[in-house]
Formats: sequence, C-alpha cells, structure tokens
Amino acid sequence: MAHIEASEILPNDHVQQLAGDGAVTQLHRGHAYAEEGDTFEIDGTTFEVTAVDRRTLGDLTDEDARAEGSEDLAAYKDRLARVHDEFEWDDDSEVVKHAFEPRE
Repeated sequence: MAHIEASEILPNDHVQQLAGDGAVTQLHRGHAYAEEGDTFEIDGTTFEVTAVDRRTLGDLTDEDARAEGSEDLAAYKDRLARVHDEFEWDDDSEVVKHAFEPRE
C-alpha cells in the first residue's frame, strides 16, 4: 500500500473533481495505475483504492458507466470516442478497473 498522487489514477482535474464530489467512484484504464489499498487525496479528502480488477470492455455495464460519471454505457462509449483520438470500442480489449472510496 502506498500513498499516490491523484493524477496517477485520475487523468485530469475534471475527473479528479468529479471523484471528489462523489460522481465518479471508479475508472477503467488501459493498465493498472494503483494497487488495492493505495490512497490518494483530493481537496483534503483521502480516498482508498478498494479494487483493481482486470476486465474487458465487453464486461462493462450501465452500472459501470454511471460509476464513471456517464448516464449509461452508450454515453460512456461516446465519451471515450470523443476524448481518445482514433478510439474504437472492441469488446475484447483488456482494461483495468480501479474502484475507490473516501476513507473515514
């Protein structure tokens, strides 16, 4: 377990703010950027990484999309296409889910 910078797991200020507000509670990335038990801080609140799981894009559900700040999976797919140049959804693409929650 380590204390990491929020930017290591959450790629930009907007996503960090959404996490700080509780609107984002997990994030899928192409690689593992943290380990379970790692902590990070946003605006004075400490968050703990509660799960780091390997999955495929095809495993993602509407619930996953909502946990990442999107209305549903279709909106999540659209957002990924907008923010990543030349992104193409492939159900078999491997991703890593990083789930986190505020520490009390």
